[in-house]
Amino acid sequence: MAQHVQTTPSRAVPCLTRSEAFSFLLFHDPLNTPLRLARKYGDVFYFQAGRNKVFFLNHPDDIRELLVVQHENFRKGEGVMILERMLGKGLITNDGAAHKQQRRLVQPAFHRRRIASYAQAMVEAAQQQAHAWQDGATVDMSQEMMQLTLVIVGKTLFNTDVGEEANTVQAALVTAMEAFRKLGLSPVGELVERLPLPIHARLRRARERLDKVVYRIIDEHRQQGIDQGDLLSMLLMARDEEGNVMNDQQLRDEVMTLFLAGHETTSNALTWTWYLLAQHPEVREKVQQEVDTVLAGRTATIEDLPRLTYTEQVLMESMRLCPPVWAIDRRVTRDTTLRGISLPKWSRVVMSQYVVHHDPRFYPEPEKFDPERWTPEAQATRPKFAYFPFGGGPRLCIGEAFAWTESILLLATLSQHWEARLAPGARVKFQPAVTLRPQYGIKMTLHKRCSSVSQAEKAQVPTTAQSEGLLRE
Repeated sequence: MAQHVQTTPSRAVPCLTRSEAFSFLLFHDPLNTPLRLARKYGDVFYFQAGRNKVFFLNHPDDIRELLVVQHENFRKGEGVMILERMLGKGLITNDGAAHKQQRRLVQPAFHRRRIASYAQAMVEAAQQQAHAWQDGATVDMSQEMMQLTLVIVGKTLFNTDVGEEANTVQAALVTAMEAFRKLGLSPVGELVERLPLPIHARLRRARERLDKVVYRIIDEHRQQGIDQGDLLSMLLMARDEEGNVMNDQQLRDEVMTLFLAGHETTSNALTWTWYLLAQHPEVREKVQQEVDTVLAGRTATIEDLPRLTYTEQVLMESMRLCPPVWAIDRRVTRDTTLRGISLPKWSRVVMSQYVVHHDPRFYPEPEKFDPERWTPEAQATRPKFAYFPFGGGPRLCIGEAFAWTESILLLATLSQHWEARLAPGARVKFQPAVTLRPQYGIKMTLHKRCSSVSQAEKAQVPTTAQSEGLLRE
């Protein structure tokens, strides 16, 4: 008797009209254009870009199938590979067997016990930031969080002080983000990259400046010649199956990748969280109440994380509304059928966290800021990949646990002493590049928390930002 083999029916995939495809080629609104088209066409659609097709997957089950089940049929897409010119062949940009080997070398630095040892440095840096702030001062919260997380990644992963070089690092990041917007976002970015554009020269100079910082860190570790208990010490001692150690170029690429990626996304997540708390004083007060109850005036520790549940929910909801990594892409390496979707070899597949995180099927009133979406009961009603701020599958962000620990401890420590309100006239607008940054920064006024501040005074919080349609309720 012939064996019956169950197959998945083929799915018809809508193709965009010429005008819709042209809007993608211009890519003037990479957040809302896919969101609008997903609501028009559904779970999957595509358009033709030169000789290849660009597919958009908008359903959690399809995204899980690609990232987890059939990941071997895909490689990193051009959206991230443009960063190779800045980062080299580190964990983010590498692929295949080399990526697996690198991940095995780096993984011990992100073990649970190792992260627990980082927690004290995270809190100490946040306390120093809290002491440095001045009551009534107006700051760019984006810059404040960027510098804070940069100090932490320097101390925890490389046991070095990078405070004096923060401006160099941030300027290089701005250049990298500009290059990504101009080259990496466009479906024809491969063609644009070959043109003699000024951005190529700026990217090269930015890399040279960053190299000075990174090679200084490597040289200091080599000169000391001891295990300092940090990631770089582990990489210096690491040997492959044949006993070979990493050369300076390999070390440079790994340090550069973790140095930049290790603070950029967390700083953006915290920045958007401060913004959302300023827009929703009732949520901010609940965070303050939880922090005051759990910490009772003492310094936060990693043991407090299980009790800072509402603080964690606020961060989860912030990363739903404003995902630091707002889209990921893959290149198909062989003809693939993915849950009935035929994907030709060399076609490109885009999966947008921003689109899925704003899907009303999984998040009623998706533009509403509601931390209650993240109770265990509410989470159980949604498919797993309805929320994937750190990606998924074998390429799940290696620093996810590090980022959650850092974000919760920093927000709790700073909220113990401060609240931040939007400065009058502040402009707030998304700037999507590799990460989701605020285009103009976020100007906020700091207010020191003290018992003399009455609830009536707290209620009179101005929300004067010109949000430019960023979040609509």
